[in-house]
Amino acid sequence: MGYSAPKGVFDILPEEPNKEAIWRQSDKWQHVESVIRETAHDYDYKEIRTPLFEETDLFVRSAGDASDIVSKEMYTFKDKADRSLTLRPEGTAPVMRAFIENRLQAQGSVHKFFYIGPMFRYERPQAGRYRQHHQFGVEAIGVGRPAQDVECIDLLYETYRRLGLHSLHVIINSVGDEESRANYKRALQDYLRPHMQSLSAESQERFVKNPLRILDSKNPVDIELLGNAPSILDALSLDAASHFQEVTRLLDKIQIPYQINPKLVRGLDYYTKTVFEVASGSLGAQNSLGGGGRYDGLLPSLGGPALPAVGFGTGIERILQTLAKQETPFPQGAHPFVFLIALGEKSYDFCFSQLTTLRRAHIPAEMELSLKKVQHGLQLANKLQADYVVIIGDDELIRGTAQLKQMHLRETREISLVSFVEEIKALASFLKK
Repeated sequence: MGYSAPKGVFDILPEEPNKEAIWRQSDKWQHVESVIRETAHDYDYKEIRTPLFEETDLFVRSAGDASDIVSKEMYTFKDKADRSLTLRPEGTAPVMRAFIENRLQAQGSVHKFFYIGPMFRYERPQAGRYRQHHQFGVEAIGVGRPAQDVECIDLLYETYRRLGLHSLHVIINSVGDEESRANYKRALQDYLRPHMQSLSAESQERFVKNPLRILDSKNPVDIELLGNAPSILDALSLDAASHFQEVTRLLDKIQIPYQINPKLVRGLDYYTKTVFEVASGSLGAQNSLGGGGRYDGLLPSLGGPALPAVGFGTGIERILQTLAKQETPFPQGAHPFVFLIALGEKSYDFCFSQLTTLRRAHIPAEMELSLKKVQHGLQLANKLQADYVVIIGDDELIRGTAQLKQMHLRETREISLVSFVEEIKALASFLKK
């Protein structure tokens, strides 16, 4: 009996045989992750790594028991001590827990973190949505000014830009502060009350628990009913309105194009003031690449200090699928600079020794270890996209020479074995220039 991966997850392979899923190839993941890390470092965000599972109550308290994540999507289980644990469905709550537990507020007034790792949600698998998905996220703690919101939007937008994505749409809104949401909750309920029987069952339930979440409904009837609903932007307090106005001014100043969508609320209950998404038309219905917002009340709600915070998350699968849809070129993946082919037992020992020397000198090198015919070695070197091939037989070993083949130009010349390693180092150094 054979085994297969569970529904909603997949393998990331060195070479993906399915050309329709070429985005699952590991060298493409490595490229995206390297650009992410470089960009995050340029914005002075430091990496944080948290466990794959946490106490269940952490996510219930942070995301809200009425959120889709808590009510429908979490992988929750009991351990052998009968404790309720949950595979992390999102990255913000674990970072906040780590911040509080490790008393990081004592290390300074401003803290900027980024993370890359798997998240787990039980949902219907489709393009861009998987039961294990990988996320790049940031959390900036300690600055309540709008400039911190805009820095996060800029970091997300710049990451996509550096990866070569285009046709990007930045969508922003404000969900206000506590005063704003109380005002808007009443206005929205007053508007929807005459239409209660027409609302979906899910929205009828949300009407009581959290009316703002109705704005996030995907039900066509709900969407039509909300067409003439009051705007949350009209219910903002003076402080929330001023904050949002400054966000838009700064986005204009750094020339990031955006659209205001008063119905954007995001899927988590902890957001305050600014919320945002970056979307691409290349993904179809599920067109959001990433997004986030401000959550000034989250830390104190988890027992931490009353510090403001803002952040975002973006799915790496969605990034890769969009890159594939847009036919964005990827840099060449890791490959051997030199490939050694031995044509005899004595030359085999020499080649293996030189192979180790080259690798220890940071030169990517590979060798045909099965001691098959030279043609087999050349085919393997070509498949691995080696820049050079060195062919050494026992006779060449006696003469102190080897054949050096430049694979791209198909040129061959002799090199001395006495200075073999130095010559390869010189070629590698020249190629890097």
